[in-house]
Amino acid sequence: MTIQILGTGCPKCRALESSARQAVQELGTEIAVEKVEDVERIMEMGVMMTPALVIDGKLISEGKLLSKDQVLSYL
Repeated sequence: MTIQILGTGCPKCRALESSARQAVQELGTEIAVEKVEDVERIMEMGVMMTPALVIDGKLISEGKLLSKDQVLSYL
């Protein structure tokens, strides 16, 4: 499983990355978390609002700051 956090580095993007990493740590499994900051790459994925959460290539959330528990619910 791969989680991607899409965002240019704004505070909400960093907070979503933190929530995702905390969720992965709580699960105790090997899940890769990747931060995508390249605007062109983000747009290629069809995302217009950040932060965005992508799990295994599927857009889960866009333009929202999710809590650790919300991220866990998607995993």
